[in-house]
Amino acid sequence: MIFNAFFAALGQVGDPKFRAVLLRGVGLTIILLIVACAAAIWLINRASGDEISLPWIGAVPWLNDVLNYSGIFVVLILPVFLMVPVASAITSMFLEEVAQAVEDKHYPTQPAVPGIAFSEGLRDALGFMGVLIVANLLALILYAIFTPLAPFIFWAMNGFLLGREYFTLAAMRRVGREGARKLRAKHSATIWLAGTLMAIPLAVPLVNLVIPILGAATFTHIYHKLSEPTL
Repeated sequence: MIFNAFFAALGQVGDPKFRAVLLRGVGLTIILLIVACAAAIWLINRASGDEISLPWIGAVPWLNDVLNYSGIFVVLILPVFLMVPVASAITSMFLEEVAQAVEDKHYPTQPAVPGIAFSEGLRDALGFMGVLIVANLLALILYAIFTPLAPFIFWAMNGFLLGREYFTLAAMRRVGREGARKLRAKHSATIWLAGTLMAIPLAVPLVNLVIPILGAATFTHIYHKLSEPTL
């Protein structure tokens, strides 16, 4: 079901309405990553200054070089960690449009929904993003202790969090917050697996640019499949 949902989302890329949202999502993702990396490099340059002095030691010129060259490391590595909160933000901003495009094509008999109020959507987006940032900062401790398992910890943790967020946002449009919570609890394993499969490509450059929008479409399909009555 998860792969069918993903390929159904991928197959809609040619839809003009869906493609327009996808291109805007990719563009905003690139802008957010550039701004974040630029801010990090600016902070590094501010911290290094002209010359670094240590107590009782004095000037240590080579520390400036280390900090300056760390900017290259920041540009290469930071986007991998930033893509998770960025994906969260992009999804929160565009899910309504993505879900509507998916339903117009694949679920045309579904009744219209009133949509989520901007204030409520903004509150959820900020809340989810805060949880993701704090969780990933705390996970740095686990990465240091269990270094060989770091990728799996990253995928499992963010898969759980992203799956929870994406499914909740998709389901809330139709069944409200409480209905989304109950459905999520009933199918928690499926949602976690789908979120993990989405978290893995977030670490792949270029591919990760399209994952937030495709993920939103995929979870829209997953919601409709999981909410279908069983015989």
